[in-house]
Amino acid sequence: MCGVSNSQTLKNFAQLAAHVQERPEVPVLTASTLMVPGYVDLEEIHGLARFIATLNPEIPYSLLAFYPQFYLSDLPVTSRDFALAARRVAQEAGVKHVNIGNLHLLQ
Repeated sequence: MCGVSNSQTLKNFAQLAAHVQERPEVPVLTASTLMVPGYVDLEEIHGLARFIATLNPEIPYSLLAFYPQFYLSDLPVTSRDFALAARRVAQEAGVKHVNIGNLHLLQ
């Protein structure tokens, strides 16, 4: 959506992932994905979750419900069915701690 590569972000994430076990009670690293309808699909979530799991399956992963505001006001809210499927896909990819954020927004 932003028009630039995420390669440096992935490199930075991988470097931080090496330190996750140093402070498990308050994670040094968490991942999150904003589930924007029409932009983020289950294939992308699976790929991100697989990347996270290969680094360390204990890294917490939050899937955030989208609510349309400002520039993206023409898009719908993330559906409950999509959010639940996304959580299942992320867990199947190997991430152990997957939660759905902004549950109150789901329709």
